[in-house]
Amino acid sequence: MLNTAVALSIILNGEPHRVTAGMRIADLVRELGLNPKKVAVERNLEIVPRSTLGDVFLEEGDQLEIVHFVGGG
Repeated sequence: MLNTAVALSIILNGEPHRVTAGMRIADLVRELGLNPKKVAVERNLEIVPRSTLGDVFLEEGDQLEIVHFVGGG
């Protein structure tokens, strides 16, 4: 369970979500069981380049949309 003193509130795919302060987008993606190389992320209505997911820290109130790619035919 997260310690609320070090947690941030964000919106993830339209739903409230709590994350640890200091978390990067790539950390969140991995925590969700996804591969950062196979997702597209929009943060506060702007696309985040995949190459920078490990550099961008989450902030209080961020609104994220994360979609992942699945293979198939």
